[in-house]
Amino acid sequence: MSKREPDPLEFSWKNVNMAQLALDVVAYSSIGLDPLQDNHINLIPYKNNKTNVFDIGFIIGYEGMKIKAVKYGFEVPDDVIVEVVYSNDKFKSYKKNKDNNIESYDFEITNDFDRGEVIGGFYYHVFHDKPEKNKLKVMTMKDIQKRIPKYASAEFWGGEKKKYGSNEVERVEGWFDEMVEKTIKRAAYNSITIDSEKIDDHLVKMMQTESLSLSGSDQTLLELKSDISNNANKKQLGFEDAEVIVDPVLNNTEQRYSEPVNQSPMPSAIQPNDNPGNDQTELGF
Repeated sequence: MSKREPDPLEFSWKNVNMAQLALDVVAYSSIGLDPLQDNHINLIPYKNNKTNVFDIGFIIGYEGMKIKAVKYGFEVPDDVIVEVVYSNDKFKSYKKNKDNNIESYDFEITNDFDRGEVIGGFYYHVFHDKPEKNKLKVMTMKDIQKRIPKYASAEFWGGEKKKYGSNEVERVEGWFDEMVEKTIKRAAYNSITIDSEKIDDHLVKMMQTESLSLSGSDQTLLELKSDISNNANKKQLGFEDAEVIVDPVLNNTEQRYSEPVNQSPMPSAIQPNDNPGNDQTELGF
């Protein structure tokens, strides 16, 4: 397989779709999502081949999914319990049936210092006042592996990767256990149904943005995230030298940015919102 040639379009503010970015920032921030907070939301730049500029994809993390679920969810649980189960743990589920009106489980860690291999996990939605609504979802490793992205980063999930600047392959341990936990958390909050009566313009805008980012541009986004993960040599876009001007057409203000100052290379391995090491793409927010 031949190596993709780097895109000739320079990644700088003059080549970013700032109008669309401004609209997206308003929508996501109005919901309560902050890219500066861990696991709220990650900003992923990718080239839009139709417009020949960079769009910024907004990839929501599990904490962001929690915020969205609490604000817009229908029958939001009082608590959400998430656990990774290892081979040396003891776990037993109790599903609702004619003799049992409440879904529940037993879970015991038999050895805190040697729990064995990861064999799955579960999440549990808790309703304190109406325990009959409690919901238990058990996830096997097969369930979890189906949710691992095709271009999953070895720095996070473990596996083999090429060393930067060479064709030599190295094996990295990654953060597999942490990634499994975050995958279960995403499933736990994503399973909370959105209440149609709570939907507002900001949520509609966010859903439209996610639909666009993960449909036609899906392959571009995934390949870009893989490139960032493997090559990890980029520059930071900052706002220090921004000049505020008035746009007479839009009757609004926009910011014009000078060319970014080159920063020293930063280690990065973008995997949407699954970042145990706080190693994220920075756009100067």
